[in-house]
Amino acid sequence: TGVLVLGATLWAPWRVLHGAPLAELSGDQDFQLFLHKNLEFTRKIKGDVAVLQRIVCDTFQLCKEEELLLVRQDLGIAQASLEQCHSRTFQAEACFSQIRDGLRAYHGSLATVLELLPGHTGLVETLQLDAANLSSNIQQQV
Repeated sequence: TGVLVLGATLWAPWRVLHGAPLAELSGDQDFQLFLHKNLEFTRKIKGDVAVLQRIVCDTFQLCKEEELLLVRQDLGIAQASLEQCHSRTFQAEACFSQIRDGLRAYHGSLATVLELLPGHTGLVETLQLDAANLSSNIQQQV
């Protein structure tokens, strides 16, 4: 079961940060700087997740996105709710709150990954720290 949690954990909601309709905030230069900085940070996290996914593939033969999705569904691990980020009545605070909740859940799941991949502690701890820092950045912006 721990291996299944590992696979499901790697099915992260990083794409959401690229998908929010932010037109009404586009003139706010502070907000634009925040977005630019944190989208770059998100790209770094996605890169580290990709490395971890390759490790999981090599170690546990969970290699396809579909396999990870099925594992996540089988375990009943919910994907972060992001309807506030895609709503026609977009509100940044509500969207960011949902993203923070997803990051907190992801951060907690990485503790299981640490147990399953003790030889990759540095990478997993970096992901934990980065997820916590991104969540903190979002909290400060709100």
